[in-house]
Amino acid sequence: DPDKNIQILKVRQIIAPGEIDALESLPSFLYLPDDNSVNSGKFNSDGREDNSYCVGAYARNVASDQASRVISSAKSWLCSAGQDPTSDFLPAIDDAEKKLSPLEAMTRYLQHLKNAWNNQVATSPEEYIDKQEVILTVPASFNALARELTVMAAEACGIYPNLLEEPQAAFYSWIKENEENWREKVSADSSILVVDIGGGTTDFSLIGVDNQDGNMELLRSAVGNHLLLGGDNMDFTLAYAMQQKLGKRLNARQFSSLVHQCRQAKERILGEEALERIDITVLGTGSSLIGGSLKTELTQEEVDQFIIQAFLPDCELDAEVQRQQRSGLRSFGLNFEADAAISRHLAEFIKTNDNMPKTVLFNGGVTKAKQLRQRVSSIINSWTGEEVDVLADSNPDLAVAKGAAWYAFVRQGNSIRIKAGSALSYYVGLESSMPAMPGFAPPVDAICVIPQGAEDGTSFDIPIDDLALLVGEDSQFRFFCTNNRSEDELGSIVQDADLELEELPALHKNLSLEADEAPRLIPINMKAIFTEIGTVQVWGEAKSTDQKWRLEFDLAEEGNQQ
Repeated sequence: DPDKNIQILKVRQIIAPGEIDALESLPSFLYLPDDNSVNSGKFNSDGREDNSYCVGAYARNVASDQASRVISSAKSWLCSAGQDPTSDFLPAIDDAEKKLSPLEAMTRYLQHLKNAWNNQVATSPEEYIDKQEVILTVPASFNALARELTVMAAEACGIYPNLLEEPQAAFYSWIKENEENWREKVSADSSILVVDIGGGTTDFSLIGVDNQDGNMELLRSAVGNHLLLGGDNMDFTLAYAMQQKLGKRLNARQFSSLVHQCRQAKERILGEEALERIDITVLGTGSSLIGGSLKTELTQEEVDQFIIQAFLPDCELDAEVQRQQRSGLRSFGLNFEADAAISRHLAEFIKTNDNMPKTVLFNGGVTKAKQLRQRVSSIINSWTGEEVDVLADSNPDLAVAKGAAWYAFVRQGNSIRIKAGSALSYYVGLESSMPAMPGFAPPVDAICVIPQGAEDGTSFDIPIDDLALLVGEDSQFRFFCTNNRSEDELGSIVQDADLELEELPALHKNLSLEADEAPRLIPINMKAIFTEIGTVQVWGEAKSTDQKWRLEFDLAEEGNQQ
């Protein structure tokens, strides 16, 4: 009988300069100390030669005081339209002395985890992590580019992973915890809604439960948009409310401290302590830090007003997400949601997919708060007219990690597997042949090359005639995706694709020639593959020879940036 025991590796990491401890999680924060700090030797971490940075708990703890030296949200930057995730721009603050790319930051997180395994678990090179089956979790809403970059970061560390969506991992964790009777706790021919609210993002997924001739099957049928909306928004909201109570605009250092205190206070008020009020103190400025300190308090009523009521307001199922018109001149940053009402985003997700769930599984640190879980359940109950079942996980903080481990066990054929396929549909642009018109770009249609729901490892011959690769110069193809056109089949045409779909960086290939050859066109057939690890590949295959070329993302091409 295979070993079903799941163990948590406590990851050694710097918790203070010169101090290392092993913790159950590795916070995704990266600290870039100044040269004096680096030379002090206090950021030497076991198993790593480069001590010019540290990741984990200490980096998170100093984020509020040293924002220009701390990188966070690297994962969200991987799928942010309009920015090259391989260029160095994080921290996204003007006065930052040192900067890294989102891809490099992700690589360093994974390198730290690799070293932790190799140093803490492996007893010989044969047990190193590159010899293991590795499951790497990603947001369900990650598009092809973000998944490809995640794999690139892993491979840069010598890790060759399989990808798993985080909401699926959370559900696998629940299955493991209820291995003996989980089938009795879900209804056949229904859907399970996974509500994943973390610090920076919110993700929704639907997992269908089907009864096929007495055998239960699971299918991840839909995923929501990548919503930059979560616990961080809540903490900032409380901080602004407390600043207003103080009656004084705080400087950047004071406000960062206030955000940190509001986060801790929120967790204690919404947690098991259920405190009615917590004192908040902001140190003053100048020579008398203590004497000039500012004091106020955060109450349970204010948490209810600014968190529960504001982020989860009651709404009808047909409520529309409020999308404000964006200013043409904006500061550099992530594309945060204009509407903070998570309940309206949830209503739009359920309505778009025309699938009302009977069961809910919560995941993410924010949903540890009982009041928030009850609020979401109450809102869904108002839509269905009946009580929604809530599946309980004993440790939401570790659910994704434990579920990923169980998924590795499932992949060996030991338990039920969730069928998934591509969460999005993908399209290649077809520019219309039209006379030049000053001031008017020709309309762009797009042809579906990978339908939503395509199974892992499936390849598609794209039904486009008269395609050619330009040899000797760059060849480019506009590339699009969406998660809300499940009806599109292979070859379906979408008109005005640049308005209807999300545009990704172009696909390109530069085929070099001998110095004396002129550029020429090579007629090709195009093929798209949804790989076994959940990434997308597009290939051009010469019609007259056995040559073929993989088309890569052109991250530096400006014409397609949103």
